[in-house]
Amino acid sequence: MADRFRITLAQLNPIVGDIDGNAAMAFAAWEQARDAGADLVAFPEMFITGYNTQDLVMKPVFYRAAMAAVEAVAARCADGPVLAIGGPWCEDDSLFNAYLILKGGRIGSKVLKHHLPNETVFDEVRLYDSGPLGGPYSVGNSRIGSPICEDSWHPDVAETLEETGAEFLLIPNGSPYFRNKYDIRLNHMVARVVETGLPLIYLNMVGGQDDQVFDGATFGLNPGGELAFRMPVFDESVTHIDLERGDDGWRIVPAEIVPQPDEWEQDYRAMVQSLRDYMGKTGFKKALLGLSGGVDSALVAAIAVDAIGAENVRCVMLPSEYTSQASLDDAEAVAKALGVHYDYVPISDSRAAVTQTLAPLFAGRDADLTEENVQSRLRGLLLMAISNKFGEMLLTTGNKSEVAVGYATIYGDMNGGYNPIKDLYKTRVFETCRWRNANHRDWMMGPSAEVIRPSVIDKPPSAELREDQKDSDSLPDYPVLDAILDILVDQEGSIADCVAAGFDETDARRVEHLIYISEYKRFQSAPGTRLTSRAFWLDRRYPIVNRWRDQG
Repeated sequence: MADRFRITLAQLNPIVGDIDGNAAMAFAAWEQARDAGADLVAFPEMFITGYNTQDLVMKPVFYRAAMAAVEAVAARCADGPVLAIGGPWCEDDSLFNAYLILKGGRIGSKVLKHHLPNETVFDEVRLYDSGPLGGPYSVGNSRIGSPICEDSWHPDVAETLEETGAEFLLIPNGSPYFRNKYDIRLNHMVARVVETGLPLIYLNMVGGQDDQVFDGATFGLNPGGELAFRMPVFDESVTHIDLERGDDGWRIVPAEIVPQPDEWEQDYRAMVQSLRDYMGKTGFKKALLGLSGGVDSALVAAIAVDAIGAENVRCVMLPSEYTSQASLDDAEAVAKALGVHYDYVPISDSRAAVTQTLAPLFAGRDADLTEENVQSRLRGLLLMAISNKFGEMLLTTGNKSEVAVGYATIYGDMNGGYNPIKDLYKTRVFETCRWRNANHRDWMMGPSAEVIRPSVIDKPPSAELREDQKDSDSLPDYPVLDAILDILVDQEGSIADCVAAGFDETDARRVEHLIYISEYKRFQSAPGTRLTSRAFWLDRRYPIVNRWRDQG
């Protein structure tokens, strides 16, 4: 019997729907595995189609194309290492999330996902049929068990594989990032190792797909739960890992354990990566945004520059008579520090024209929020005109605090194609700006110096839509607001929970009301990077028409 087994782990970034491109990527990694003398080259869950496909995978012409592509890959990779790849598979009018084992020019084995996740961003119960609990597949003289993603979070699949002869576990995943997700994965996988006594390899993909970002961090555990290796976080990597068989069975030969960045760096990398991939995978080369002199737009500008380069980012200042000189100075300073193209487009004349046009209709009525929103919508109109004229994707700059309570103007500052800070509360926006000023990494395309000067971060937040306006005029101070939002949104807590945490009941009820009445805005808002397990979009789906309020 062989006493050494080499597996090539392809932690790569597929594109949803690019079946031919994903197949070509798989073949290139297979060639690297062949040249390295590997016995097996493994790809993540649903790699041939990209992940998460959502309802696209139910279209027969789509899943048939994916199945045909896998069969073509099998034929092309007949002479060399076995290839294991995720994809849809249809049998007897049932559609499965499958892991397909290609050897000898054909599909030699099929693993069908048993546990279908049906929470947070996953709707697999509506997409797939549940496969049976199965046994391992053979590669050479080794027997491998492959629980598919969610299957590894439950003990029964791994236990069944161990009982039917699996010698180690290879787990293909499409596991998207949220803050501290790695620790949750690791704890579950240690449990599977302890229960089965088998070595385990957890293979994850990388890259952005709509709001989700797959963070890689592929790792291996030896019996007893010892970490044997870890691949990079967020970076593509094709890595060769060896296992050795001794008297006690297989063990992973220890390899590099790539350091884990802290949560601030991982959040920032997720925002950069998601924007980079969202633009790259949809075909946009350039972006623009309204740069107001405030902290949110400054952070989005920095993220955009780090994602696609300063030469591809346009920032536009659109001042009104309420825009302070400090905001003008701060916006220009940020633009210069980042090295972006900077345009100055005043809106006072346009606002006066709209005011004059509406004057006969509004006669006898006092100025109110209507006039404030006109300014925001004028800015949205002008930014969309620039976007259309130059083919640059408009970025939205509203943070999670504003998105939660509707402190944003629909068809105004909510205009845009993507919002990288959509899941970042305002208090974390401030800290993320400070983190970016103090840190630079190779994956950032922007400058290493301070890019957001302290005056941008330290001044009281203001929309500057009327004289001496402050956000605190309309909302609780952000530390209070964000703490209440964390209870009501992220923890799905109650008004009583807010009061028990020391917050004023009136504030909590007001925030709850704002959350519910703003649902229609979120329904129409741009997608944005998912950083938590309670992001606004697939994670949290509430009705727009909703009279319920917590009566406590």
